[in-house]
Amino acid sequence: MVKQLIVGDIMYELTTTRRILERLPEEHMSWRPHEKSMALGELATHLINLLNWQIAILQYPDFDLSTVPLRRKPLEKQSEILEEFDANVGKLEKLLVECDEQSLGEEWMLRHGDHIIRREPRAMALRTFGISHMVHHRAQLGVYLRLLDIPVPGFYGPSADEETQ
Repeated sequence: MVKQLIVGDIMYELTTTRRILERLPEEHMSWRPHEKSMALGELATHLINLLNWQIAILQYPDFDLSTVPLRRKPLEKQSEILEEFDANVGKLEKLLVECDEQSLGEEWMLRHGDHIIRREPRAMALRTFGISHMVHHRAQLGVYLRLLDIPVPGFYGPSADEETQ
């Protein structure tokens, strides 16, 4: 039962995330709302990276940030973003189906070399470091779309763009 709740929660958030990625305007991939903000394409690519991290949470007992580049080159085409997103969702879904509640309860660690950043059950890491982190950046992407006057999809109900007037 616990696993069903976890899988259902994750799949809902991934489906919702894909809806916003479907609205990415390729002509604005280098746009950023502020000099300290990621560009639109960087933010969308970061969402892809978060899927890679979720996959790693299920595959490995720890994740060492010192072994991965700080930033990857942003994807430039919506089709590339959706293709990689869909492929990673498929990998994650397969891993979720194959895992059991015992493995979801096992300790998982996020670290940077010898420095331990967090240590928690795998299911908690998947929710916080993976899904909640993705939801945070997905919301940022929604603000970007709003500022670009692109209709924003609703996540937990209709958005202002989807409400009937």
